[in-house]
Amino acid sequence: MLIVDDHALVREGLTKILSTEEVIKVVGEAENGAQAVEQAFRMQPDVILMDINMPVTNGIEATRAIKNEKPEIGIIALTIHDQEEYLFELIKAGVSGYILKDISPSVLIQTILGVARGESFITPSMTAKMFNEYARLSSQNQLGTSSERLTRREFDVLRLVAHGENNRAIAKKLFISEKTVKNHLTNIFQKLGVEDRTQAAIHAVKNRLVKL
Repeated sequence: MLIVDDHALVREGLTKILSTEEVIKVVGEAENGAQAVEQAFRMQPDVILMDINMPVTNGIEATRAIKNEKPEIGIIALTIHDQEEYLFELIKAGVSGYILKDISPSVLIQTILGVARGESFITPSMTAKMFNEYARLSSQNQLGTSSERLTRREFDVLRLVAHGENNRAIAKKLFISEKTVKNHLTNIFQKLGVEDRTQAAIHAVKNRLVKL
């Protein structure tokens, strides 16, 4: 776990919170995006908590640089900003999560553990704004489309992903195993030409495959 924030007090507080969880180990801290990139390459953490507005290099640029070289690292944007343009830029840069700094410690921990498992998470208050930004970009023809057809079961999985369900919940609702869910997700990502759950959800809403 790497913590990136330009405020020492925030980094210290996050370290104390995460130290209560045995399976999470903070391996380093960075006070700006440039340090984040350097430490990410050197320490290779599984997950990074990334602030957005920082000196030298901001969180969006740092995320893009890290994901270009180390796509396996999960990055969570942890910020005070609830503006959709930040969210969409970070999604395009490759974040797996977007959460606000007023969330509870338990939600923070669960988000980190989920991203470490390969899941994605967007704080509920940002969901509507994400789709508003999608609509703006879509009207400007800045998003691509896919013509490949999903199977009925893949559509069911995609619908639940778009509603924010994790793999365990999807498996339970569809009466299938989590391994089968993962296999369906792999096929969905390939067919839609996306890289993760968040991009798949955006694609689903954009093409009116699901209703929220």
